[in-house]
Amino acid sequence: MHLLVCGGTGCRASASDSIIEKLKSEITAKGLQDEVQVIMTGCFGFCEKGPIVKILPDNTFYTQVKPDDAAEIVAEHVIKGRKVNRLLYVDPENKEHVSDSKHMGFYRKQIRIALRNCGFINPENIDEAIARDAYQALGKVLAEYKPAETIDIIKKSGLRGRGGGGFPTGLKWEIASKNKADQKYVVCNADEGDPGAFMDRSVLEGDPHTVLEAMAICGYCIGATQGLIYIRAEYPLAIKRLKIAIEQAHEYGLLGKNIMGSGFDFDITLRYGAGAFVCGEETALIHSMEGLRGEPTNKPPFPAESGFLNKPTNVNNVETFASIPVIILKGSEWFASIGTEKSKGTKVFALAGKINNVGLIEVPMGTTLREVIFEIGGGIKNGKKFKAVQTGGPSGGCLTEKHLDTPIDFDNLIAAGSMMGSGGMIVMDEDDCMVSVAKFFLDFTVEESCGKCAPCRIGNKRLFELLERITKGEGTMEDLERLQNLCKVIKDTALCGLGQTSPNPILSTMDNFYNEYLAHVNDKKCPAGQCKSLMKYVIDPEACVGCTACARNCPVNAISGERKKPHLIDTAICIKCGACIEKCKFNAISIK
Repeated sequence: MHLLVCGGTGCRASASDSIIEKLKSEITAKGLQDEVQVIMTGCFGFCEKGPIVKILPDNTFYTQVKPDDAAEIVAEHVIKGRKVNRLLYVDPENKEHVSDSKHMGFYRKQIRIALRNCGFINPENIDEAIARDAYQALGKVLAEYKPAETIDIIKKSGLRGRGGGGFPTGLKWEIASKNKADQKYVVCNADEGDPGAFMDRSVLEGDPHTVLEAMAICGYCIGATQGLIYIRAEYPLAIKRLKIAIEQAHEYGLLGKNIMGSGFDFDITLRYGAGAFVCGEETALIHSMEGLRGEPTNKPPFPAESGFLNKPTNVNNVETFASIPVIILKGSEWFASIGTEKSKGTKVFALAGKINNVGLIEVPMGTTLREVIFEIGGGIKNGKKFKAVQTGGPSGGCLTEKHLDTPIDFDNLIAAGSMMGSGGMIVMDEDDCMVSVAKFFLDFTVEESCGKCAPCRIGNKRLFELLERITKGEGTMEDLERLQNLCKVIKDTALCGLGQTSPNPILSTMDNFYNEYLAHVNDKKCPAGQCKSLMKYVIDPEACVGCTACARNCPVNAISGERKKPHLIDTAICIKCGACIEKCKFNAISIK
């Protein structure tokens, strides 16, 4: 029997390490250590219900497990063979307990390719990775295929870059392979900086060997002997597991000199980023690895011609690499049979925001937004109404109810006014102010701009100032016109993708929620009640009984009145913290 316990960052934050230790302790105390193994794995994906413990071979899936539950799991399930019902997932529709994850709505429509080993293996044990076919694709390539033949397999698969650009991966490799040089490089972009995104980090934490193997395959194809993984230093767990994986691969002769006796040499080192969003752009990333300021440069030349240290360099992100070994083993036709005509395979998304099933999912290209949000995601929290979903991170746009039946792929999302990006997906409900949402993402972009080009450095700052005026009730119709005009100028003139796509949240919210902008400007009101400058707390004199609870809990003494008489709020002093509404038992306070 195997007890798999999630060891991803999210579950570790909820004491999964303690769960592992207590399970091991209980099993040892019962003398079962030779029959039962406790295995730390990567992320299972269902983060909303973590920490997760999965028991094999019966595939029992326990959710929201606490360290104190370990004794009961061992006593009941391991020894007596009885499931602990209170830890099983409860289907929200029929309220029945579901023990097998295959029957959960969250997993039912997923196809896990990049995430195939996450939640199944101990990422710190190369033997478990090999048992799940790790390095078989590398061996097959080295033994059976020439570099051009391998590239042809990737091209025929239709795999496109999962970092946001969607450039055909096989074509990218082919270009790099044709550029002659005494040294070439393979770079893995693990600088994942979108708010709410944790796709690449989870792959590295749960299955680091798949990335190492894919980088070696790429090196063989383009003629490179050196790989570099650019990862932000704030991912300590992913860094730790990568270091362990690289060391183990060296010990097994799967990295280094003369890999598998083939005469092919390839090694991998880590380079650390300081958390700059702009370094997700490949030329800025390369400059950062060289010890220079992380700024993008005009292309051409592209990295495939002149990249790291001015040598031909191939850059792919983590998720792109994670698909490579499976394509080699199962064939290009198998991969191309999944997805849509122009977007093959699957895509990993990080579901976050006002959604019931926050987590990491992998679905076939062509799955609709409705399926993702309402079937896999379980709908909107607290029964609220769906309002919008932001795809593509700060560079993407906000899609609405009219877009819910849009099949997700590179081209459809762009046509709808958003983009795939690296896979962030933030869901919003009826309580979200879309003007504030646009301001939030633009604030992030302004903070993360490298400052190299004026359209991004100055233009985005001016955009943010306009949004600030509007959310404070100081905006005019001329400001709305300036917003649209400036957005178009920045899209056309910014140096890199960060600047060129930064206006997308504004343009998409103006297209789909223009009435909210008008309400802020003309009526000086925020329809969602989120913009504090436009909010006014008032007490209904007929409902107020003078209990003084509001006055006693006001942190700035903005409420006055005698006991058993209606109270008043001084709006000039009120900081709109909501403490008075929370304490009032008579629903006498409202926001106007």
